[in-house]
Amino acid sequence: MSAPAHPDSTDLDRLHSAVKREKVDLAPESQPAPLWAMFLLMFVAIIAGAQIGGPLLGGWSFDISNPFAVANGGGDPRPGGAGAGGTLDPFALAMKKGASGYAVCGGCHQGNGGGLPGQFPPLAKSEFVLGGTERLIRITQHGLVGPVTVNGQNFNTAGGMQPFGGTMSSQDLANVLTFVRNSWGNEATMVTKDMVQKVRDEEKRASQWTAAELEPFAKKNVPGDIPAGPGATAAAAPAPAAK
Repeated sequence: MSAPAHPDSTDLDRLHSAVKREKVDLAPESQPAPLWAMFLLMFVAIIAGAQIGGPLLGGWSFDISNPFAVANGGGDPRPGGAGAGGTLDPFALAMKKGASGYAVCGGCHQGNGGGLPGQFPPLAKSEFVLGGTERLIRITQHGLVGPVTVNGQNFNTAGGMQPFGGTMSSQDLANVLTFVRNSWGNEATMVTKDMVQKVRDEEKRASQWTAAELEPFAKKNVPGDIPAGPGATAAAAPAPAAK
């Protein structure tokens, strides 16, 4: 007679399989390096490479390594790139910077300057924009509240237009006003930093204006030279010579 099969042979096979799946214990000297030690070595290698490779390769300079630099050394050709503003006349530079500054106005007056019916008046073809610069500067400097009629439409926004004199510099305000007066079909003289500063120095008002209070300034322009653009009265400063 053949010997009977071991009653636990199936369990022994499973046990042996489990043992085979177990990882072999490593000797203490064979343990893998800690993760933090590997990161430390990588960091040291990077720093060492920069210190050694820099002098050997002549050092790193954005002027040399700038991928946008032109071959003849003309600087960064991207709009707004390093040195780009040096070749723009005062009007073009104000328009460029004013376009960025207008972001604080676009939420109400919209990107196309059309405003919102009954809520925010349009800036396109607006008599407030194209009229006297003193009224326009006073509005942006101190704000406007109450009913106002623009392009034959009535507006009366709750709270009115908030003042920007406390949050924007005279130059920033001048840039935005120049941009507004020459966008969406508008064309008018630029507003300069000196003009805005003149109104700031003369008018210390702490409250918002009403349309009726601003009526005496409707056609009044703040005196000062217009360096470039429509109605220029002074020659623009020459662009710096290329080095």
